[in-house]
Amino acid sequence: MWVNTVHYHPVGPVPATLNSLRNPNLLVSLPKPKTFRFLRLVKFKALAAKKQQLTKLETRKPESENFTVRQKNGDEVADYGWLPAFPHVLIASMSNFLFGYHIGVMNGPIVSIARELGFEGNSILEGLVVSIFIVGAFVGSISSGSLVDRLGCRRTFQIVTIPLILGAILSAQAHSLDEVLLGRFLVGLGIGVNTVLVPIYISEVSPTKYRGSLGTLCQIGTCLGIITSLCVGIPSDNDPHWWRTILYIASIPGFIITIGMQFAVDSPRWLCKAGRLDDAKAVVNNLWGASEVEKAIEEFQTVSKNDGSDLNSRWLELLEEPHSRVAFLGGSLFVLQQFAGINGVLYFSSLTFQNVGVTSGALASLVVGLTNLAGALCALYLMDKQGRQKLLIGSYLGMAVSMFLVVYAISFPLDEQLSHNLSILGTVLYIFTFAIGAGPVTGLIIPELSSTRVRGKIMGFSFSAHWVCNFLVGLFFLDLVEKFGVSPVYASFGGVSLVAAIFANYFIVETKGRSLEEIEMSLNPNMQARDK
Repeated sequence: MWVNTVHYHPVGPVPATLNSLRNPNLLVSLPKPKTFRFLRLVKFKALAAKKQQLTKLETRKPESENFTVRQKNGDEVADYGWLPAFPHVLIASMSNFLFGYHIGVMNGPIVSIARELGFEGNSILEGLVVSIFIVGAFVGSISSGSLVDRLGCRRTFQIVTIPLILGAILSAQAHSLDEVLLGRFLVGLGIGVNTVLVPIYISEVSPTKYRGSLGTLCQIGTCLGIITSLCVGIPSDNDPHWWRTILYIASIPGFIITIGMQFAVDSPRWLCKAGRLDDAKAVVNNLWGASEVEKAIEEFQTVSKNDGSDLNSRWLELLEEPHSRVAFLGGSLFVLQQFAGINGVLYFSSLTFQNVGVTSGALASLVVGLTNLAGALCALYLMDKQGRQKLLIGSYLGMAVSMFLVVYAISFPLDEQLSHNLSILGTVLYIFTFAIGAGPVTGLIIPELSSTRVRGKIMGFSFSAHWVCNFLVGLFFLDLVEKFGVSPVYASFGGVSLVAAIFANYFIVETKGRSLEEIEMSLNPNMQARDK
């Protein structure tokens, strides 16, 4: 998620007043586009066809009731409805920990690797060692949709650990540039699949009430992985061969994921698609409570009957309604996220800290990492309370204000110390606000809006757009700064952030408190017509 050296590193997925879910007159939906005219900034009308469904939803027994501790007078003391799903989500989030670890693992050791393998001073080859990771991630993202459809998340997690483990070990044992490049490509391949898998898995196994909070564990796992890699890499300053140990350590989480997934459940929605109804009922009973089994299975089967869900969806279906709208939203959210400048800001943060006397790159990276973690923890608390749309809008507005603050500090004649302090404040505030919304919400809301039939392929397409934009920002950022200066580039980041906030206000549907099937039926005009 961060760039802290002159070399490019990928960013992890690295995202209006909330509408009442109980009032169908306030329920908004995606516009029905004509020939991809998505950019008309208009308010969307309520879906009258959903009134009956929402009325039923009002009387639904809360999923968490079986896991809520109450006093004798009936007052709620503690709500543990998230607990049954937590171990399964935690194992899946280990993939994001590994993602974060591999992002940070090359920050310092690249110099030692280049010196030992004989390409020191060749900036092109050094950059290639880092960027080949993104090529693998792009390929992995594209291929993930078909794997998830056919094998389900659980088995796909286990299979994907093979390139992750082999890539880490091959890189650690490398005695030539080719071996390092192959190892990094394999790691990127596994990470590309996992970045798609984790949000899908968490959204499909989590109880509706806690889906947002549990989904934020993706971001937290990435932050912890980067911080761990920074701490593990400290001895590399004194030991030129320490990079091999760091890369060997990178293989350990892969073994943990493989073993952990053996005890984890598969998605009940995928099990229903695969015709394994008894297994799906058992998972729902164990994770959501016995009172939810009948209602959940009925919803799964209703969606499957209406959209023809099976294990063989096609990529061309993304061009059909309503899938094309969600694919457009997913790709747009990641394009806006990346061009809002998170990579560039994190790269330049090291220089910003140096200007105020923080000369240690590791210390600066640690401050950035802890700030990102703090923002992710706030998102964990707010996601299911405030909703996705409000967090996304507030996040991008905060990022815009932060960028304009830095531009002001750099461009206007201020006291030098005050200018540096404002730059630090703007940088830290930008990272914090990114971690609250733009980071975690983007990866979470796309699978929530996607239909069960093509969820894997829409996520694969969206993350492919993410990796392409990630690469482009890393490739051109330094050239743009050198040609135009920091202020214009940062001002453009602030401008994109404002556009992203407007986009979220007009185009993003609030998904808080609604099951994936309810969301899918509200967005699919074919289902609405059949329900009438």
